[in-house]
Amino acid sequence: MAHRPRIEGEQLGRLQHLLGELRKGNDFYRPRLEKAGLDETVSSISDFTSQMPFTTKMDLVWDREEFPPYGSNLTYPISEYSRFCQSSGTTRGPLPSLDTNESWSAMLDCWDAVFDAAGISTDEVVFFAFSFGPFLGFWTAFESATRRGNLSIPGGGLSSKARLQAMVTYDASVLCCTPTYALRLGEVFAATKNEEIAAYRLKKIVVAGEPGGSLPEVRRRISDLWKGAEVFDHHGMTEVGPVTFEHRGHPLNLCVIEKSYLAEVINRETHEEAQPGEKGELVITTLTRTACPLLRYRTGDLVEKSYVHPEGAVEPVFCLKGGILGRVDEMIVIRGVNIYPTAVEKIIRGFSDVVEFQVIQTTRESMAELEVSLEAGPRAPADLADRVAKELGDAFTLRIPVRLVEPGSLPRFEFKSKRWIKQ
Repeated sequence: MAHRPRIEGEQLGRLQHLLGELRKGNDFYRPRLEKAGLDETVSSISDFTSQMPFTTKMDLVWDREEFPPYGSNLTYPISEYSRFCQSSGTTRGPLPSLDTNESWSAMLDCWDAVFDAAGISTDEVVFFAFSFGPFLGFWTAFESATRRGNLSIPGGGLSSKARLQAMVTYDASVLCCTPTYALRLGEVFAATKNEEIAAYRLKKIVVAGEPGGSLPEVRRRISDLWKGAEVFDHHGMTEVGPVTFEHRGHPLNLCVIEKSYLAEVINRETHEEAQPGEKGELVITTLTRTACPLLRYRTGDLVEKSYVHPEGAVEPVFCLKGGILGRVDEMIVIRGVNIYPTAVEKIIRGFSDVVEFQVIQTTRESMAELEVSLEAGPRAPADLADRVAKELGDAFTLRIPVRLVEPGSLPRFEFKSKRWIKQ
């Protein structure tokens, strides 16, 4: 375990303040803290993690059903809350999340760390290619950029061609979007016959919302489509806010913003803390989003625990090697083989001639089966489907049928992709 007295000392101080606030005014956590015997006098991080039970998404769902519409996880009177967002949804519908100005500002501070890590200066023009709905995601990114002084251009409500034209017209040097949309918009860019657009050079792309941002094959294709633009990954969630950033000196690792979050990686079966190099479920405690906090929240993200020591840093920082590897609840068993969708995507994206793909999951005679559909580029070899099938077969020791479909026949996505279809 890394020796990090300064980082953990700062985290403990913020945790003590947080617990004191929750014991005074949060109806969701007050009884939980009382039962665990925890308050602002907690003496160590290890005491907190050993005594405090986990919070799960179903805990939040049940709380909002019992105390509609916002639930009881509110530390202050409702009159102090000014921001509304909601998650993309559960089987019982989307989960609302409220913030005070102070807690919202704390999340903007986290996006400041993302932009700083990507080396984005305040004189750069940033284009946000997403629709401004109630999802938290790039709202905080947009407001952080404007607060920093970046000229920030919202791209909501525009077609892909209109967004691309706006980026060229206003000379945007930075693009913020999902990995899927970076690919889609990159395809439009690569196919343009307009000389003005073809001459355009984008410097940097900050992606979030999907695991693809830390997959080398996806990053390489995004960069190639955008004439060598640098790709930076980041991850977060509505429930907790922006959590990590990619350090330029340590690509493909997502560093936790430890001033704002206490991160753990646990074995899902034993609930024991994972050791560096081990995979497990990411657990997050918010340290600065006091108005609507989460303590030891089981995120459902599959990660590998690691530490990196950035140049100039006093102590090593907690990071997720390879980014978000997948969702623990997305693993499927195909004829006895455990498969994560991100593992399939990593293999398929390794073929540069694949423009888009879709995976169909079916059940036949109580057995799960997979079939892959591919759109191929104009210069793709005739045996592309066979090559992909062989690579999948070698990786998983399974026969997974792969077929080519007509160009443009598979769906395109502006936000999170839905390439895995269950029938």
